[in-house]
Amino acid sequence: MKPLIFISNDDGYNSPGINTLIDALRPLGDLFVVAPDRPRSGASCSITSETPITYNHIRSEDGLKVYSCSGTPADCVKLALDQLLMRQPDLIAAGINHGSNASVNIHYSGTVAVTTEAALHGIPSIAFSSLSHDPKTDLSHTTHLCRHIAEMTIEKQLPFGSYLNVNIPDTENINGIRVCRMTYSRWVDEYEACPRSTGGKYFWLTGENINDEPNDDTTDLWALEHDFVAITPIMVDPTDHELIEAMKEWDL
Repeated sequence: MKPLIFISNDDGYNSPGINTLIDALRPLGDLFVVAPDRPRSGASCSITSETPITYNHIRSEDGLKVYSCSGTPADCVKLALDQLLMRQPDLIAAGINHGSNASVNIHYSGTVAVTTEAALHGIPSIAFSSLSHDPKTDLSHTTHLCRHIAEMTIEKQLPFGSYLNVNIPDTENINGIRVCRMTYSRWVDEYEACPRSTGGKYFWLTGENINDEPNDDTTDLWALEHDFVAITPIMVDPTDHELIEAMKEWDL
């Protein structure tokens, strides 16, 4: 039996990135796609609880089924696992996202939410992102990279509750692949105030990401700045085990 690979994203079912990922992974198995019906960037792991969600069949081909969903990226995974898939996928892949999901961006990303939800079910998963924000960028040079990493993940498997966050430099001259940790960075000047003709202000989300570890070659941002593909293994368990030990000394 061929591997079953589930694919979703946060840029929408018809984005160039997800179609590149479909092309990359088709040789590896049967593909089942459920992705948002509109862009959902920044949705993180949010779920739809106040209104119903719906899905629509987009197309079917040999070894490929594509659906759109009115919900968030996390909704797409939940709905597929609970209602649409006949068996558990061998791999869940997200992307290819248009824009970086390195460093602290994992906490906001709808693309990464797909892999977080997968990891909560113990399903090996990978989030793929390109540093190019241009939705018209040709991502065909990433095809072999995505296929190779996905193939290795299916073969080697991942620990329960872990996933891979993969970010790809915006260049065809890639220096290699590095497995690295998440950079500690922060967003500053995040909102731009704009006056309104009726009085008051409205605010655009903007900002700059500040790297607090610019010279640390163990981090994802360093790897990307030096044109390496950055693979960061992530655990969904956020427990601070060192702090548990330290708090045993507290007078609680």
